[in-house]
Amino acid sequence: MHRAAERIHDWHQLATRHERLLWGIHSLYALALGVVFMWLGARNFTWLRLAALHIVVIWGASLALANVIDRPGHDTVWWRRGRLAINYVTKNFYQQILFFILPIYYGSATTGSRNMWFIALLAGSAVLSTWDVVFDRHLSKRRGLNALFFAFNLFASVAVALPILWSISNLVALRIASVAALVGFVTIARQPTELARPRTWRATAAGAAVLLVIIQLLLPYVPPAPLRLADTEFSMGFDRQRFAAVAPVADISPAWTGRLYMVTSLHAPLGLEDRVEIRWYRGSQLLWSSRTVDIVGGRQQGFRLWSSVTVAGTGDVGLIRVDVNTGAGQLIGRATLPIARK
Repeated sequence: MHRAAERIHDWHQLATRHERLLWGIHSLYALALGVVFMWLGARNFTWLRLAALHIVVIWGASLALANVIDRPGHDTVWWRRGRLAINYVTKNFYQQILFFILPIYYGSATTGSRNMWFIALLAGSAVLSTWDVVFDRHLSKRRGLNALFFAFNLFASVAVALPILWSISNLVALRIASVAALVGFVTIARQPTELARPRTWRATAAGAAVLLVIIQLLLPYVPPAPLRLADTEFSMGFDRQRFAAVAPVADISPAWTGRLYMVTSLHAPLGLEDRVEIRWYRGSQLLWSSRTVDIVGGRQQGFRLWSSVTVAGTGDVGLIRVDVNTGAGQLIGRATLPIARK
């Protein structure tokens, strides 16, 4: 028995001396596990049904950390161990949900567009959840940062889960996600006793209103997961009976004048209900904008969309660009046709 106690003591001393190294190894393990969840997220959306459980656990753990663990006088060894245990659970749930939704968002992002900023932010959030030393010693100990981190990830999770699981339009899902993010931020950033004070409550409500306006302005940066464009084709004509392009073209000359058609598929596999619009550009000049089109249902082969515009030859080279957006202003996809001299 005495030897076993000595052996445990030696192992504890060894772990203490190499604490940073061990946490670094654990962070690499968490990152590798995150890659597995990314693989799952790219193949089976239905795992999102677990998102509600993850959110509830993270929310409850964050509230316990902010209102119970981090109270004055709770700096003993056992309270520190309690903080470590809560952080471990919270990080694992963050990692699972963030790495899972990352490829879903990425699949709907358009390379070179502004929604790639959202992908970068979400990827950074996912990696940060695997960085044990930073999460434990800095993020979780700063109430405001912890609340902001949770609010952003709650927004990202709700915004992608609602359209996929309950066929809610992206616009409505984004609004629900915005409100959820505000509630999540306030509940973690403020103690319940503080919210009971009129002065604090008014200040919190004013700040929440400002934050909500900012979120609404940033909504076009969010990819409209799981919507995306596929198989876009430009042509000189269009057969409405067969819903097919006639005389497809890979480019047009600067002097060409006529009606140009675009036929595309909108990939919406899991029963979505949304509104989309099509915009034609020549360079930065808007040529034409369509009315919004309702999409109801969902099928693997995609919804077929077509549009046309009259192009007048100006002699200038450049690009014809077609953007397909949701009713919330999110870019679903973009197709381009070169204007080049033969």
